[in-house]
Amino acid sequence: MRPLAGFRVLDFTSMVSGPFAGAILAEQGADVIKVEPPTGEQMRRAGGGQNGIPAGFYSCNRGKRSLCIDLKSPEGVEVILDLFEVTDVVLQNFRPGVVDRMGIGFDAAKARNRKIVYVSISGFGPAGPYAHQRVYDPVIQALSGATDIQADRISDEPAMMRTVVADKVTSLTAAQAVSSALLQRERTGEGQSVDVSMLDAMLAFFWPGAMASFTYAEKESDPKANVWSRDLIFATRDGYITAGTISQSEWQGLCRALDREYLLDDPRFKTPQERARHPEERLQEMADGIKQFTSEEALARLDANQVPSAPILSRADLLGHEQLTANGSVQFHEIEGFGEVRQATPGARFENLPTVVDAPAPQLGEHTVEILGALDYSRERVAALIDRGIVITN
Repeated sequence: MRPLAGFRVLDFTSMVSGPFAGAILAEQGADVIKVEPPTGEQMRRAGGGQNGIPAGFYSCNRGKRSLCIDLKSPEGVEVILDLFEVTDVVLQNFRPGVVDRMGIGFDAAKARNRKIVYVSISGFGPAGPYAHQRVYDPVIQALSGATDIQADRISDEPAMMRTVVADKVTSLTAAQAVSSALLQRERTGEGQSVDVSMLDAMLAFFWPGAMASFTYAEKESDPKANVWSRDLIFATRDGYITAGTISQSEWQGLCRALDREYLLDDPRFKTPQERARHPEERLQEMADGIKQFTSEEALARLDANQVPSAPILSRADLLGHEQLTANGSVQFHEIEGFGEVRQATPGARFENLPTVVDAPAPQLGEHTVEILGALDYSRERVAALIDRGIVITN
């Protein structure tokens, strides 16, 4: 039995920051009900994909059930209030205050179920001058320092990370918070409200490394002062690899691997402290040494000398790489209506428990009747809700 089996999650979220958190909870065994308006959530309407479902929506909503409902109607709200009574966790990422105005906020949920864990994801938190604004990942990257961290090391021009990193960090933060809140509930018998801000999640994510210069106020320094002027990407005769050294033994191994033993006596590189003071010279020596070999030759030499290294893979290369294949890091499943579907295996694997991610993303309203039936609604009541457009079924 998966660790969250038996827990029910109502997922009102859209796009990535909330849905991906719900997908993590689903793959860990939770019954996640995705609640959507009659038009479907925005990411579902992105177009393309397979079987009417875009690839991004699939990956963020796999393994969930779909309830399509009009929450602008009192009858729709009443259905949700009834669901709160049999729900363990709520996920929502409406702008602050919206769920309260809709009548499905934390106070309404707790009035029906004092054990409910209610997780609210927002861009900037519940207060402050930005709280009312709409937000997407690039906005948080800009405000959290991500674009400064990614800035070009020569021109200092800011740059975005080319993935929705703020959304995904927030999802991981929210999923972990759910587990902690459920554990506390087991101890106290009480649920609680949990706020997860995308901005706060990103700052917490960056602080141990990229914000280290600001940790000790009396020793604050320029965070770019000691940043290398180039990334650890090195050209070989036929491609690119990465390699790096920190310890003395790794540096010595690299010098031997690249036939540059003379560097062992170079005063600029004698100690980790000296190497840190001469990063550009050190990296140039590494680049000059590596480029004389093919990627295969360089990696073999570095590995033989216990130097951390790896090939620079394209995304297409990942699918067949021997390391990922050995660990089953990508799963391939034939899914009815979708053909072969590829998904990453969950990063956390639990002993003696399955790590299969073969449950597809739901069609809009696919499980509406099933979910309402479990509330002991009569067939007549369900039919009336459908006829009046309060709920929609696929």
